[in-house]
Amino acid sequence: MKRVVSIAASCWLLTAATARPDGGLPLEDDAAEAFLKSARVVKRKPLAVGITRSTQLGLADGARRAHAVWKTIEAPEVNDSWKHEVAAYELDKLVGTGLVPPTVERTIDGTTGSLQLWVEKAATEADRQNRHVAPKDAEAWSRQVCGVRLLHLLTANADARNDLNVIFDPGFRVYAVDFSRAFAPEDALRTGVELARFSRRTLERLRGLDRPTLDAGLQAWLDARQIESLLRRRDLILALADRLVAEKGASAVLY
Repeated sequence: MKRVVSIAASCWLLTAATARPDGGLPLEDDAAEAFLKSARVVKRKPLAVGITRSTQLGLADGARRAHAVWKTIEAPEVNDSWKHEVAAYELDKLVGTGLVPPTVERTIDGTTGSLQLWVEKAATEADRQNRHVAPKDAEAWSRQVCGVRLLHLLTANADARNDLNVIFDPGFRVYAVDFSRAFAPEDALRTGVELARFSRRTLERLRGLDRPTLDAGLQAWLDARQIESLLRRRDLILALADRLVAEKGASAVLY
């Protein structure tokens, strides 16, 4: 059965009290992570969409307020875990794709889960296609979509083909959400995700990944087998990029 909808993708109109007026992320990088780890929970709202029984939280730390998605799913029999959400964000930082909203591990009222900053005024890729909305900058959009596809292949995300899990803000910045069913211990690249162009910077980051780096960055949320498979998929992605460059030329494949 097709997964219903991303837990972070359904909000086109909801805004946070301190969100940027043009939408997007109210905080980024270290500031966002610190806020997510320490802000008080002032409001809870169960999300009526999705299958992971997630909750939207209202957070505040004095002057700042924002929303976040709280996920506690832990279903190893179907490779569905909140831990994968944190691992995807940390991996996104390592490879420099910049697509996953800030996500941290946090314990709230005795329960540990992932807490991901809400993208304000976001729409889904499915929305965009249904409404026939053209991106303002087609090349910038294409590059971001290529980054999403690479991240999905690298993480073996079972929801990679769900356009509800690709969202964008009013400035057409793209975000990849819902990685709870990623990081399966698969050594091959999943089929059905076409990847034909690559960021030079991302490929350089991928080539620099090694087991000690991934262990240090991800072993809090992934086991040894998952990390081993991730490296094997990395090798396949690099081999694909090298093959396409040899066939089509660097200018047609790399940006």
